[in-house]
Amino acid sequence: MRFRRLSWPFLVFLTVIAICGAETSKSVSPSFARTPKRLMRGQYLVEGLAHCFDCHSERDAKGNPVRGMKGAGRVLPPEESRIALPHLLVCPNITPDRKTGAGSWSDAQLARALRDGIGHDARILDKTMPYWNFRNLTDEDLASIIVFLRSIPAVHHPLPKRKLAAQPVTDWRAEVQPLALASDAPAAARRGEYLVYIGNCTGCHTTTDPQNHAIPGMLFAGGRVFVRPWGTVASANLTRDASGIGYYDEAQFIRTIRTGYVGARPLNRTMPYPVYRNLTDDDLKAIFAYLRTLPPVVHRVDNTEAATLCPKDKNRHGFGDRN
Repeated sequence: MRFRRLSWPFLVFLTVIAICGAETSKSVSPSFARTPKRLMRGQYLVEGLAHCFDCHSERDAKGNPVRGMKGAGRVLPPEESRIALPHLLVCPNITPDRKTGAGSWSDAQLARALRDGIGHDARILDKTMPYWNFRNLTDEDLASIIVFLRSIPAVHHPLPKRKLAAQPVTDWRAEVQPLALASDAPAAARRGEYLVYIGNCTGCHTTTDPQNHAIPGMLFAGGRVFVRPWGTVASANLTRDASGIGYYDEAQFIRTIRTGYVGARPLNRTMPYPVYRNLTDDDLKAIFAYLRTLPPVVHRVDNTEAATLCPKDKNRHGFGDRN
């Protein structure tokens, strides 16, 4: 019998199928040891700095996760996803439910989603999932997150499949990543740099235009507008410019995160301060130390003022016309 020579694209296809099939067959085998230390660290990250449940849970009218639905996923409304109907974006169920959640996914599949933005079914994840920051997770923190997610109650919560328009595969938001600190930078600032990555601070506090494109030179300068059921808010300028948080000291920063207030003004719930307030003092101090290393950017944003058109970002936010 004569055999036809297989083309290299077909061989690659067969290899991918074999790998995926192998992963599926061992999908319930853990890769990371379940230890009390990892469980505690994972909870600290998932329910704190990484605030995973803010996206992966149904939220009530005040923006808080619905009781009993923690990690069960949700369909993002168009005003939040900035994806027009009939397309829709779904934050999947990441509880251990085997039929509707992540119970049948391997640890390796979860790790790949977190770091590389590739789903358990090999789809490319939408840029809303901050894998472009989570790729900085240490191996131990990555393992801890997955160990904790395996421990939460399974919630049976069927969700529709996402429906997105075709889009190019890019290393999204590479342009909004700040330059790495020098190796001789203070230890607290370098620790804060890592925490800011995991907290995805750039994702909200870097200035974008109405089409959600990052504006060069506006890292951490705020002004991105969020429309939520609990209110519309623009992110704050976190640089040390006078128009940002230059007037903060360490104590003011920690007090703001702990209380959810800047003086007498409450923070909007879009800012996940209810989970950030559980961070240790050392971690909050490190984050503040890092923010102090950022170049100052002049950009006035004030949510207590009437929204006006900002020439710098083309958004409408308080003090926009003063830019």
